Amino acid sequence: MGVNGDSALKRGLSKSIFYIGCTLIAIVMFLPFYWSVLTSLKPNDEIFAMPIRWFPSQLNFEHYRKAFTTVPFALYFWNSLVLAVSGVLANLFFGSLSGYAFAKLKFRLNKPVFRVLLAAMMIPGVVTMIPTVFVMRHLPLIGGNDIFGSGGNGLMNSFWGIILPGASGTFAVFFMRQFFQTLPSDMLEMARIEGCGEFMIFWRIYLPLTKPALATLSIFTFQAGWNSFLWPMIVLNDPDKATIQMGLQAFSYNFQTDYGPMMAGALVAILPILVLFLALQRYFVQGIAFSGIKG
Repeated sequence: MGVNGDSALKRGLSKSIFYIGCTLIAIVMFLPFYWSVLTSLKPNDEIFAMPIRWFPSQLNFEHYRKAFTTVPFALYFWNSLVLAVSGVLANLFFGSLSGYAFAKLKFRLNKPVFRVLLAAMMIPGVVTMIPTVFVMRHLPLIGGNDIFGSGGNGLMNSFWGIILPGASGTFAVFFMRQFFQTLPSDMLEMARIEGCGEFMIFWRIYLPLTKPALATLSIFTFQAGWNSFLWPMIVLNDPDKATIQMGLQAFSYNFQTDYGPMMAGALVAILPILVLFLALQRYFVQGIAFSGIKG
């Protein structure tokens, strides 16, 4: 009994330490978000007051009004939404189509091409940014260019210049390929015997089974597209096409930052990602778990 009692005591102590550690980590992770909410609701004279005010003396929604009146924040919100949703739809279709091909179709260069794809994932996006700009600017017969790709702007300063380079990301192809490999191939052979075409097998049989993976990929892709700043800033020079991340830059000027409206705008910018995650969270863990079962 003594040994059992000591063992139970040790297990209880280890669990207590574990939960205390998790609680401390959660507090540290939550603190920046809480500070952003606090800053967006504080009067200006309390934002950097010392000692730190962990609760505002009064709730001030003026920063939210200023965020939407200083810049056309609603327009920037819409532009970001269009770009992010377009990127999600493109990656879901092309990523799942390519992932299905790598997972279920047998062709000679399957493994070599997939290895090249994996190698491409290791190249930072900044390295390929200048070549991508050159290609977008010099596409023939687009954006005022002649047949040699000269004389115009190509896809620069257009939403297509944002959407097309990331329409089928390497991560989307890899992620969907991993998930398709967890699905049995018996259905594929039976459908071929019945005379079903390859695309219809993909579209009607296998794609409906990948809802957890599609939901997870949607969250990742939407978050990346919504938070994108550098590439839209390079491609877009029309203020009416600016994104919400570019709009937040308007609150930093003349070596000063208007923190209240900036935090209010940043919290508004978080809302679509939060809503998407809450809507798809029941698929999220399942998609992560299945995608790594087979290599």
